[in-house]
Amino acid sequence: MTKRLTAGSALPDGVMPPTYDPAAHGEGIVHIGLGAFHKAHQAVYTDDALAAAGGDWRIVGVSLRSAAPAEELSPQDGRYTLIERSVEGSRARVVGSMSRALCLKTDRAAVLKALCAPSTRIVSITVTEKGYGLDRATGGIDPTHPAIAADLARPKAPEGLAGLLVWALAERRRKGVPPFTVLCCDNLPENGHLVRSLLTDMARHCAPDLVEHLTQNVAFPCTMVDRITPARSPDTLALALAMIGFEDRATVETEAFRQWVIEDHFPTGRPDWETGGALFVRDVRPFEEMKLRMLNGTHSMLAYTGFLAGYKYVRNVMGDPALSRLVTRHLGAAASTLDPLPGVDFGLYTKELTARFANPHLGHETYQIAMDGSEKMPQRIFAPALDALHNGQPLDAFAFATAAWVRYTVGRTDGNEAYDLRDPLSAKLAPAIDAPETAATLYDRIVNLPGLFPTELSASARWRSAVIERLGHMLSAGMQAAIQSEVAKIGD
Repeated sequence: MTKRLTAGSALPDGVMPPTYDPAAHGEGIVHIGLGAFHKAHQAVYTDDALAAAGGDWRIVGVSLRSAAPAEELSPQDGRYTLIERSVEGSRARVVGSMSRALCLKTDRAAVLKALCAPSTRIVSITVTEKGYGLDRATGGIDPTHPAIAADLARPKAPEGLAGLLVWALAERRRKGVPPFTVLCCDNLPENGHLVRSLLTDMARHCAPDLVEHLTQNVAFPCTMVDRITPARSPDTLALALAMIGFEDRATVETEAFRQWVIEDHFPTGRPDWETGGALFVRDVRPFEEMKLRMLNGTHSMLAYTGFLAGYKYVRNVMGDPALSRLVTRHLGAAASTLDPLPGVDFGLYTKELTARFANPHLGHETYQIAMDGSEKMPQRIFAPALDALHNGQPLDAFAFATAAWVRYTVGRTDGNEAYDLRDPLSAKLAPAIDAPETAATLYDRIVNLPGLFPTELSASARWRSAVIERLGHMLSAGMQAAIQSEVAKIGD
């Protein structure tokens, strides 16, 4: 019987263990959203910081709903294998920065205690865009979001992110404990500002005496994160077993590339993340827009198009010459909406991204990227489309990406096979089965959903025409034909 990875496991040559004694370092961070991305990104930077500079910065990982991450990590003393995969091959390391793994549903007392502990100086977050309960139109809470509604009804027994953080900050203030820094690491524009706005609005409803404290005394630095991290598969677990010689149910597979740009505002201190390559800047916004529009926006376009064209992985999309051309076009169109960024060559960044997308060893599923489109499209596609409209630039790339997403919301492939949209607005996005729609009626119904499209963009006849033309071709001729038609418009 294969043994589980633990603190005492003797690793084979070529597998890097923690180069410090994890048990000698205390806890300083609570991370909410204990998924693969955190284990591939922030936890790795913290592992590097502990190895280089020490400090009491180990992480208490918290999942809000699922007990699975804690069940995977706890028997392994919080350790897990990170497999980095590049064109050159794969390498493994064991990460030791996680001290404990908890679930709010099953370990409530321990989670609340960790959030209120004076040693906790940072609470970082990766819950994906839909986990915040954010009303994009107001920048505040969405009262219809299930977790927000539950926490408004029972603020002293929070279940969701906003309610939990407001409760914890209120408790710390009541006990005279300095507030922790709130560090959002999700793909939201100006994410620190958005989370401050969210928590402030939540406090107005359930802890009004906390509002001034949140706005004046709590730090919300903005960040930009980048590392392509596919969902774990049985092949990932099998690869870990082959590489380290132990069973590791918490293994994470990711690309070799990683990037973290952070606004340096941590009143109670932080790990030396720069030792792992993090870049501290005064203004994250230009880096964030570059990544959201170029990497994430292109990812969304190729996900909806590729999935409906029958491609399972991003690498398959990049192997299709026609789709590869559309990827290159989208990257260029997104770059054209950005202001120049000192020290950054958008042309070189485009080449780097296409190489990352084509990584033959990374099984990043188009269906994984396609989920939660209503939460992603506004900042990834609609924001640059509006800028292109203002600047008199071509709308083709953004209109094609939008048409592909709207086509995806139909919920059926060209072969009439049904799939789950996996979107918080699924019920509103999916058309009624007994009410077939034309391209125009389908687009108009979705564009009129509140909070999705910028008003000026949705009011543009030029934009509407560009999207409907492409959507009509996708519906009538199929995605493969629509791809070929779109490539023909590019020319040589």
